[in-house]
Parts: sequence; structure tokens; C-alpha cells
Amino acid sequence: MALRIGVDVDGVLADFRSSFHAAAIRVLRRDVDTTNDSPQNPGALAPQDVRRVWDYIGKTQNWWMEVEAYEPEQIARLYSLTRAAGSEVFFLTKRPPTSGDSVQFQTQWWIERLGFYLPAVLTVPGSRGDIANGLRLDLILDDQMINCVEVVSATPTKALLMQRTPDNAAREHAINRGIGVVSTLAEAVSMIERLHDVLPQKRGRMVRLSEWFSGTTEVQTLPQNPRTVRPIPPFEDPRR
Repeated sequence: MALRIGVDVDGVLADFRSSFHAAAIRVLRRDVDTTNDSPQNPGALAPQDVRRVWDYIGKTQNWWMEVEAYEPEQIARLYSLTRAAGSEVFFLTKRPPTSGDSVQFQTQWWIERLGFYLPAVLTVPGSRGDIANGLRLDLILDDQMINCVEVVSATPTKALLMQRTPDNAAREHAINRGIGVVSTLAEAVSMIERLHDVLPQKRGRMVRLSEWFSGTTEVQTLPQNPRTVRPIPPFEDPRR
């Protein structure tokens, strides 16, 4: 069964924390504690230091394209799985802009470079609950507890919390709220794979009977890598 899935970028796919830490060391010229940093929560640094680091990031050409991936091979695996199932994936981010290309374009380029072709990237500063409702998501994967709680409280969308650092209290709280908890992207992709297998069995007798009598139709799909057969046409920019 095809699903509509929302995937947060930083903390789930991208190791923002390490890149921010490296930027802080470069700007402040000293070691810093950025253990709890995220694009929305810079953490232990003094406010003026945080502003200096973000100012550096904002002035750096296409800074977001240089952030490392936690599990690059799993991004390609997610693409293969969702393509085969006909699912739709929306990558969600609240990243602030930097010099160079737009945040959306930098993020699209970054994700495609890791094997997920033609990614749908939404730069969304608003409520994750509103986004889940507006996109009619079946599942959202996020590393922020507050976003997951917002989603399950306001929508029928299911939520998976990415908890890369063990925290038993937070894990128990999430599970009590009906939020699934995973520690790696590999684990999350495996859960999505299970959902693809399980959900068709939960759709009711009439749907299953209609599928039984309708027969099977071979579905023609586009190539796994669309870039090989549909290269971007050349374009001469008149401004250059």
C-alpha cells in the first residue's frame, strides 16, 4: 500500500550537530560543547556566540550541501523501498538560508547526491501538525519530541521519533504518547517496510475482495534512476 511519509532532514538524515560544532570551533577558535544543538536549539553556547556562528553559516556559500549524512546508504534504501511501493516522501526542513542557492535547492541536491532521486523538499517553518494535516501524511519521522507530540495530538498521522542518543525517560514518554522510537535511519526504514506489508491487511474485507476479483494489472513504472534517461536539458543563462 502506498504511504505518504514526511521525513525531517537535520537529525534524521543529516548530522547537523557535527557540522555546527565544526563551524563553532572555526569561528570562536576554541572547543565548544554543542551536544544538544539543532537548527532550532543551538544549545550550550552563549547567545552572542550562537549569533556569530549562524552569521558565519549564513555567509558561507551553500553551507548546507557540506553537512555529512548519518547513514548515506539508508537514504538510497529509502528511495528504493518507496519507489517500489509507490509511496510519496516529503522531506521537511526549517533550515535558515545561506549564501548561494536556496535552502530547498541545496537540500534537494544533497539528498539526490545520496541516491534519492527527485526529492520533494519542503522548507516549512510552521507547525508540524499543520503540515501533517495539509499533506495528509500517514507517517512522520522527526528527531524532535515536540514535533512528534504535535503531530499525534492534532492529526491521525503516526509519528516515529529518531533518538540517536539513548534517553530512557524520553523514550518511555514517547511510547506512552503512542509515538514509535528508533535509534537509526536503518531501523526507521525497516519499520516503514513493515508498514507497507501490514497496512494492506488492515483495510477491510470489501477492499480485499474487490482486489481479489479485479485481477492483476502489470504496472509500468519509470526507470529506477530517472537521470539516465531524462537528463536535464542544456540551458545558456543570458546573464552570464
